[in-house]
Amino acid sequence: MMTAADHPAALDPKEIIARRISREIRAGMLVNLGIGLPTLVANHLPAGANVYFQSENGVIGLGARPPDGMQEASLTDAGGAFASAVPGAASMDSAMSFGLIRGGHLDMTVLGGLEVDERGYLANWMVPGKMVPGMGGAMDLVAGAKRVIVAMFHTAKGAPKIVPECTLPLTGARRVDLVVTEMAVIEPTAEGLVLRERAPGVTVDAIRAATSARLVVAAEVPEMDLAAAAR
Repeated sequence: MMTAADHPAALDPKEIIARRISREIRAGMLVNLGIGLPTLVANHLPAGANVYFQSENGVIGLGARPPDGMQEASLTDAGGAFASAVPGAASMDSAMSFGLIRGGHLDMTVLGGLEVDERGYLANWMVPGKMVPGMGGAMDLVAGAKRVIVAMFHTAKGAPKIVPECTLPLTGARRVDLVVTEMAVIEPTAEGLVLRERAPGVTVDAIRAATSARLVVAAEVPEMDLAAAAR
């Protein structure tokens, strides 16, 4: 059960996103968490969830960030941040790691996003005018994972990130499966972007105002459940 301190009004927006996405993960899954915000999802799985996290740089069984002084220089996530490994973890070369991704063996990937459009296409790797090293494994993850969930803020500097058509370079030509922001849960479908849930205390009108894409909205839109999921 959520305590008073856990009430959504007291939660950081990143916490709302990570908590809600954690409810999509089930025992036995092989899951890839993208750089940044997606890595927070692992913090909200119940103890003994029996989920293995994969990282493109060649790890299955990636654990939490180690405490200061316990870092191992050779054990990092795909973004270069220090990580740990859970019992039973395995390391491999990049060819095997990307073979798992491209072969469709990942149950889910959670990726950050810069834009998502009405087709459900994701842009998450390049901002014009900024130096970037490339898209890394994002293209392979969008194409190869069985389920793709986007974790991102609803707006950036007041501008909507859920748009009629992406203005930034696409990560892949595949519709993602779910978009979770601090305001809403949105499912891209053949009929358009369906508003499935709203964050506690957030109105449908507020979500529409922060979204430039057309939304398919039912008469009643339930609130997100942010309680820890029982597994």
